[in-house]
Amino acid sequence: MKLSARNLIPGKVKSVTVGMVNAEVVIEIAPGVEIVSVITKNSVERMDIKVGDAVEAMVKATSVMVAKD
Repeated sequence: MKLSARNLIPGKVKSVTVGMVNAEVVIEIAPGVEIVSVITKNSVERMDIKVGDAVEAMVKATSVMVAKD
């Protein structure tokens, strides 16, 4: 598969919590660093996403905000 997105972050699925419609997928991208994605339950089932799977988080955003204390 080829994608135009440049922000592909490799990681491993740490947990999958499936609800009635959506699912929360926690991806560990480095020790102690996680990205959480909410996708459809159908996508989790179709892609057979499970704990331990190697995946890539794709980030597509039109803006990135920076905050500082």
